[in-house]
Amino acid sequence: MAGKAFQLNRKGSVFFTKQLSKKQKPWKSFSTSVDDGSTVNQNLTCAFKQPPLSEPLPGLPKAIYASASDDERGTKITTLPNGLRVASENRFGQFCTVGVVIDSGSRYELPYPSGISHFLEKLAFNSTSQYADKDKILLTLEKHGGICDCQSSRDTFVYAASADRRGLDPVVQVLGEIILRPLISSEEISMTRQAISFELENLRTRPEQELLLMDMIHAAAYRNNTLGLPKICPESNIEKIDRSVLFTYIKNHYTPSRMVVAGVGVEHDALLESVNKYFVEEKPIWEEDKSLVIPGESYGVDQSIAQYTGGLVQEECEIPQFAGPSGLPELAHVMIGLEGCSHQDSDFVAICVLNMMMGGGGSFSAGGPGKGMYTRLYTNVLNRYHWMFNATAYNNSYSDTGLFCIHASAPPSYVRDIVKVLVEEMVTMGGSVQADELRRAKTQLQSMLLMNLEARPVVFEDIARQVLATGHRKRPEHYIEQIENITEVDIQRVAQRLLRAQPSVAARGNIATLPSLEAVQAGLQDANGRMPSSKRLSLFR
Repeated sequence: MAGKAFQLNRKGSVFFTKQLSKKQKPWKSFSTSVDDGSTVNQNLTCAFKQPPLSEPLPGLPKAIYASASDDERGTKITTLPNGLRVASENRFGQFCTVGVVIDSGSRYELPYPSGISHFLEKLAFNSTSQYADKDKILLTLEKHGGICDCQSSRDTFVYAASADRRGLDPVVQVLGEIILRPLISSEEISMTRQAISFELENLRTRPEQELLLMDMIHAAAYRNNTLGLPKICPESNIEKIDRSVLFTYIKNHYTPSRMVVAGVGVEHDALLESVNKYFVEEKPIWEEDKSLVIPGESYGVDQSIAQYTGGLVQEECEIPQFAGPSGLPELAHVMIGLEGCSHQDSDFVAICVLNMMMGGGGSFSAGGPGKGMYTRLYTNVLNRYHWMFNATAYNNSYSDTGLFCIHASAPPSYVRDIVKVLVEEMVTMGGSVQADELRRAKTQLQSMLLMNLEARPVVFEDIARQVLATGHRKRPEHYIEQIENITEVDIQRVAQRLLRAQPSVAARGNIATLPSLEAVQAGLQDANGRMPSSKRLSLFR
């Protein structure tokens, strides 16, 4: 066998290749395994001597490597004469993400029937001046391997599409059509009304309550103003919202100065050319047909600054039980909120770290530190109280305010205990902070930030939102450094800032034993987080 060459097949087995002459020398000796698991030690020889990997291959042209300088990696921003901002960041790869972020949302619906943003979200990517129906739009995107999406929040509206970068121009055309030239036919409105009615019915029959509670806690925190307006369309407004109301809202809010067109993985000049063609040169449909809009100035843009009020919103109802083998009982849900800060506030990063430190989740979560199992709401609440089924902290930041809240759920007999535990945890936030838990929270927040920004659609939204809010984009390195600089003193300071606010409380389910708002406020002001004891009925005075 010494005079024969051996090679390895894909399974690791040895087979013969050809007979070597006596002058050919083996290149290397190594051991290998055969299919039956045994080891064969042989001098395996190669018919051709191969160069070492430490040296470049002879005869190949010199490699030209792609470079990405700071200028090339940076975000390019251009403001057009009409006020429309165009931002882009070129990246390697065949696909791109392009979209539009608009300064619009449920917080601006005070002069209108609440629920318009909910309607527009369902009506997205339907018939336009150039596309007869949704199928035509989807077919155009599919030719370039594209997908599309639309999402609304309380303060922004996002239309986006991802496709092959060679299809940039038709993708921008689709975005321009659905935003500035939708038809919003009567049939589409009728279908949207049915879809929203079904969604509302579905929300009431699902055990998950986060969407409803988030609307309720905002309504309690900002009563009858801006962010307190419902994001989910109220059932009473479904028939009130018609074609003229929708076009009037779009005409006032979908203006160039309130929009940012952003792209990731595209050439800036190419994006500018397409945006000029479909967002500037082609006029909006309401400028071509004035009859679409309700005349008068009563339906303008609400420029109000959010006014935090605090308060209580509760709904006594039966919460459906979880189906399946888990056997979870009926749960009552409570959410307690405090006024936070805007995303432009100097304490924004510190509150984000505090939110990560509180963490939380469901009692059936599994995993290690990456799942937040070492956060305070796990170690102090979920691991200590067997009746607590969920405890999660949320931090919502907007342009002029913020809302920090904790949501918890347990069987109805423990409603008062839920509030007691949450109040104590909120008061504890202003106390001492362990070095290891702060280090863990900062590292987890940094890793989440960087991992999320590996996805192209997330980078698009980050660019568009930052440019919409500030006119420029701060790179991830800026926030990584800011997170690293947060100290125990910063966490204590922002926690004390939160505790000075009037509390907001939202509760849903069988909540007959829910403490009063005054009791919650008294507990938050107590050094130990103790609420006043409830009054007990007695036959003796």
